[in-house]
Amino acid sequence: MVLKHNNQLPNAHFRKDWQSRVKTWFNQPGKKIRRSRLRKEKAAKIAPRPVDGLLRPAVRCPTIRYNIKLRKGRGFTLEELKAAGVHRREARNIGIAVDHRRRNKSEESLSLNVERLRSYMSKLIVFPKNSKKAKAAGKTEDYSDVKQYTGPLFPIVNKPTVEAPRAITAEEKNFKAFETLCNARMDARLKGKRDKMRKEKAEEEANKVKK
Repeated sequence: MVLKHNNQLPNAHFRKDWQSRVKTWFNQPGKKIRRSRLRKEKAAKIAPRPVDGLLRPAVRCPTIRYNIKLRKGRGFTLEELKAAGVHRREARNIGIAVDHRRRNKSEESLSLNVERLRSYMSKLIVFPKNSKKAKAAGKTEDYSDVKQYTGPLFPIVNKPTVEAPRAITAEEKNFKAFETLCNARMDARLKGKRDKMRKEKAEEEANKVKK
């Protein structure tokens, strides 16, 4: 064998026992049956609550790259619960997830989740804990025909907002985005120094007036 130029030396590995390293998934049909059985057992355990679990808020994904997408969050904020008229201690008992650490940073997210809570509350049926006490109190509602909700609970749909085409204005043509961002960043960085300089200048002027 003659080697020419700057080529890599051949190093073919044909002595590995590759058959012992092959991974197979012949248990897929059995796993599928097992998952289906567990889903049914979970649904029967939490009945008559919805199969999908607790109601969760619609939140934006973090960072500029993904914030156009809406997804399910961990829980509703205390501000959202208050606006919808739901007490935070009552929320978990009626199937609403609560996250006391999350904050509403826009009016849009607040109104969206408040509307989500109100829609849920309008369709909610609360069963009495003790049927005998309920009958003694004169409540004769029959909940025997109520079926467990099996679908996704208020699914979140990402609807892209498409703006109609329009002509570019003269103000938009003259607007300098990069320069504006640089100035805003510089103003934020130098805010403390500038405030200190203004304060010192005001004190000097006040001392001059006194003298």
